[in-house]
Amino acid sequence: MSAKSKSVGVIGAPFSKGQPRGGVEKGPSALRKAGLLEKLQEQVETFCLTVECDVKDYGDLSFADVPNDIPFGIVKNPRTVGKATEELASVVAEVQKSGRVSVVMGGDHSLAIGTISGHARVHPDLGVIWVDAHADINTPATTTTGNLHGQPVSFLLKELTGKIPEVPGFSWATPCLTAKDIVYIGLRDVDPGEHCILKTLGIKYFSMTEVDRLGIGKVMEDALAHLLGRKKRPIHLSFDVDGLDPSITPATGTPVVGGLSHREGIYITEEIYKTGLLSGLDIMEVNPVLGKTPEEVTRTVNTAVAVTLACFGVAREGNHDPKKDYLSPPK
Repeated sequence: MSAKSKSVGVIGAPFSKGQPRGGVEKGPSALRKAGLLEKLQEQVETFCLTVECDVKDYGDLSFADVPNDIPFGIVKNPRTVGKATEELASVVAEVQKSGRVSVVMGGDHSLAIGTISGHARVHPDLGVIWVDAHADINTPATTTTGNLHGQPVSFLLKELTGKIPEVPGFSWATPCLTAKDIVYIGLRDVDPGEHCILKTLGIKYFSMTEVDRLGIGKVMEDALAHLLGRKKRPIHLSFDVDGLDPSITPATGTPVVGGLSHREGIYITEEIYKTGLLSGLDIMEVNPVLGKTPEEVTRTVNTAVAVTLACFGVAREGNHDPKKDYLSPPK
């Protein structure tokens, strides 16, 4: 399971129908153009100690719109989102069965219904760290927008079985998490219905208030103790770039001021890497179309690349190849 000693499978998920803003489907291509796969390959190959490790590119999936996809109540594009997440779940499960760490480049955050469901088919004991400005735990009944990128967690939680109506397109989806299996970091824009769910179910969360009060070091200590205190298990990190402050990642669809700093975001991923338990990663909501300038797009994309690489051992203190003898001069 360890990201320290496993190969990686990268999946592009160019999908935008979980929310109304075009451009987020261009996230995977922007990350590719920034050299994410090449940088990840170099990192994985250089610092793999136990076995031969590599990065396998599963390509970008192709998601077709479902014709006549009328709203379910106010829930928009339910069949299209349901079909896309079902397809993604199958590919993530394939990656996991091969023993690789799955890395999914989104795409909007509705895709997490697929990434976590697919991961849980192979590792049903997984724990989730959800980095986001938003809780994304509205149900089809509590949502005020109808956008499914604000609802993925509700489809995944066993405790909400019976609270989720039979949404067209989601007959395949089976809740795979309990309320104790997820921890939020970075919350600062939570709807009343979502807040009620978080409190009622006793879900562990660290809003920006807790980050400010405790510091990111204590937040990560407590988050990992909550998920791993009883037993070690695979970790799925679902990272929405809007969890970071808009000054860091401006090219995203629902930015909220007062977010995590670049340093805090990287620290989260460094600490997850150190556990050796990272098994699945989502990098979501990079939207190159929404950067006001090319520099804003570059800033957002480069931050997403840095977050990903830190999950696989790129450290701010520096790195060296453990297989290379730096102190012996070349002959």
